[in-house]
Amino acid sequence: MLELVDVGPRPLKQYEPIVGEEVVEEIRELAAPLKGARIAQINATTYGGGVSELLRSIVPLYRGLGIECDWKIISAGPKFFTVTKALHNALQGAPYELREAARERYLMASTYNAQLLEAEYDFIIVHDPQPAAMRYFKGRAGARWIWRCHIDTSEPNEAVLEFMLPFLLEYDALVFTMDHFVPPGLEHQRLATIVPAIDPLSPKNMALDGGICDEIGAWRGIDPNRPLVTQVSRFDPWKDPMGVIDVYRLVRKEVPGLQLALLSTIAHDDPEVWDMYKILVDEVRGDDDIHLLTNLIGVGDVEVNAFQDCSDVVIQKSIREGFGLVVSETMWKETPVVANRSGGIPLQMGDGVGGFLVDNTEECAEQTLYLLRHRDEARTLGLAGRERVRQRFLITRLLADELRLVSSLALRST
Repeated sequence: MLELVDVGPRPLKQYEPIVGEEVVEEIRELAAPLKGARIAQINATTYGGGVSELLRSIVPLYRGLGIECDWKIISAGPKFFTVTKALHNALQGAPYELREAARERYLMASTYNAQLLEAEYDFIIVHDPQPAAMRYFKGRAGARWIWRCHIDTSEPNEAVLEFMLPFLLEYDALVFTMDHFVPPGLEHQRLATIVPAIDPLSPKNMALDGGICDEIGAWRGIDPNRPLVTQVSRFDPWKDPMGVIDVYRLVRKEVPGLQLALLSTIAHDDPEVWDMYKILVDEVRGDDDIHLLTNLIGVGDVEVNAFQDCSDVVIQKSIREGFGLVVSETMWKETPVVANRSGGIPLQMGDGVGGFLVDNTEECAEQTLYLLRHRDEARTLGLAGRERVRQRFLITRLLADELRLVSSLALRST
């Protein structure tokens, strides 16, 4: 059987002080017709990315509403994940020659995982390219199937998209973060748009005392008396960590003593991360004010929370970005953000709400320096960012959107 991730139920009422009684009651009404339904959420890893964070929060909420929701992980080895990372990159537009050996490896693992899905479900939600072919090889199995794409597929590698299309067309619904992300020429009977969200009560986003944040930073080598800029992202070329280092070096010329923290989770489904990590280690050698902090040394959600909270500015310099949960996470903590104008980031923030959008390294450095020099304005931007997240990008809104989609498929099956 597919590996089952151990999560328990979480009462929706805990979110009422944040989102209000009306929102909570609406979700309960949406969930009522689905009480007792069986839902499987399937992805590739339990940690290291936005998908796992979403599932860690939303599955317990389903259970708290009386819906039998399981979170399951596919089983595969490093060679499979090398292929799927290449497919992931290609669907975001990277060049890639899909050879027969890679096709066979993907198809064999997909067939195997389809066989491992033994339990009976009413709805199965499959996330991203790694498990996408399971529906094709499993058959309907009495369920309604949803494929949820969390990446920017607006300009995909045509050969890879052609390879993936037969698997995607088997689904009852395809979900993208933005209409713009739907691949050109994709025709399907049910296309939906659902924007991701953050969990304000998770360890990464719950309120921390400022003193605790400073202590956590100091434990990781940060001087609380000097300015700090941070990026939280996988060590991945799409996130442009080298560009962030360039920004830091430009700003440090004007702000002596500036510190930079690059926080990342190294996940088992991302074999390319080690190459990027080695490049970064070599690049920062000799500069004690650049800190590479990962789960390899015990950095986890609480540390990320603390760094997003105590940083003077958080940078998100993604070249391509499906959504970028770290932007909303940071705005929730009232910390200003300087971010590339890419993918789903402009959905979350605009100039004057949460921080500044930029288009290149020079602009990023300029706006970061501006925020370091204008602390009152930075504070105002941060306050506006938190309110925007409260209104649009909390897990309760995501849960309501998903419940509406599942309910609409249930009606179609009757």
